[in-house]
Amino acid sequence: MSDHATETATETFAAHRNLLFTVAYEMLGSAADAEDALQETWLRWVKVDLGQVRDPRAYLVRITTRQALNRLRTVKRRRETYVGPWLPEPLLTAPDVAEDVELAESMSMALMLVLETLSPTERAVFVLREAFDVGYGEIAEAVGKTPAAVRQIAHRARRHVGARRPREAVSPSRARAAVEAFRSALESGDPQRLLDVLAPDVVLISDGGGVKQAAPRPISGALKIARFILGGIGRADATVDCEPTSVNGGAALVVRLDGEIDGIMAIGTEGARVTGLYYVRNPEKLTRVETETPLTLR
Repeated sequence: MSDHATETATETFAAHRNLLFTVAYEMLGSAADAEDALQETWLRWVKVDLGQVRDPRAYLVRITTRQALNRLRTVKRRRETYVGPWLPEPLLTAPDVAEDVELAESMSMALMLVLETLSPTERAVFVLREAFDVGYGEIAEAVGKTPAAVRQIAHRARRHVGARRPREAVSPSRARAAVEAFRSALESGDPQRLLDVLAPDVVLISDGGGVKQAAPRPISGALKIARFILGGIGRADATVDCEPTSVNGGAALVVRLDGEIDGIMAIGTEGARVTGLYYVRNPEKLTRVETETPLTLR
């Protein structure tokens, strides 16, 4: 490839990089694995005769999808031996991601856990169709199926996810208010204030990866969760500081104990109550929190 062609390939790849990363991340649930998929995509892209490519965006999405599918099959086997509950790697996101309601929902911790129950091909089809509105023909080329088969897969995946997806989302402003109330209650260490903001059927999932302490299975119910939080995060000998942030297109807290990051807590809300807590403590999943720029669609 000539210097000019390489420069053109580089500029095109850079222009679509955030899109490609998001596609790979939603399929894999891991920023590190998504970066690896993008590296493989780049290595293949620079070998392509650009003169034969009519739609660079579609071509790059196709390569990325194939690389992510290859990695997903390996990743799923790896997660079968994961210690304790598994949560996606938290991804810091810019405000424009939250403004794209469909994309924000598809990236949410709650929905990505639902996507884990799909087969690799179903997940690829669902992500491309529902989150990025890719046409059936383009998806068919990416996953190696006919357009008719892709329509059937999309219908099956949509029905599967629809039966398990979280309750309808609330407005960003109401979500922020609920998260602020939760943050204040958590920092205060007051059990009653915590109970007041937790929905009766709230669920907490914590991921320590076998490295940090975490609940061995999901915890349900406001009282049980309040006790778990106050017995761990809110223990008396540590100063708790919670910094609001945006993770996976939704509200979250960076939780610090005595100034050190303890974890990232993504928060699901309904009305003024917290309905879901997704607490990632595994250090391997927190390396990007203070070093990476939040993902943006621009």
